[in-house]
Amino acid sequence: MAVKAVWEALRPLGLGLREAEQVVHARYEVLGGRVQHRPPDPLDIPSLASRAAVLPGQVGAVEALWDGDTVNDWFVVLYDPAGEGRLATDYHSPGGPPPGTAAAEAGQALAYSLGVPFHFASPDVPDVETPRWRTVWCLPEGS
Repeated sequence: MAVKAVWEALRPLGLGLREAEQVVHARYEVLGGRVQHRPPDPLDIPSLASRAAVLPGQVGAVEALWDGDTVNDWFVVLYDPAGEGRLATDYHSPGGPPPGTAAAEAGQALAYSLGVPFHFASPDVPDVETPRWRTVWCLPEGS
């Protein structure tokens, strides 16, 4: 939300999203411990299953997708591809497993517990151009 607010404020000056992300990142560095960061999304099965339970409709699959930005680098988002409901975002933490590994493990375990398929087209290499669940399995819109 901070990046969006800064981006909207800077757009009339001709500055873009990258500059807005850099401003927010610099602010975090200056303010240090006084900035309250959002805690990481839990990737345990009970937490993910409870998030899936509140999504509209029944989860038909679990999908992991790469995304990224200039502040957080690459990260992986777990979705219900039928309704595009976000289940969790896994950011890389220093000393932790790569986000593709952690998200793949959590996504597979959640899909197994829900009895639905899991799709992650590129778990080892960040790639935003990989085929989506709907494309690969022809999942109809809204199902």
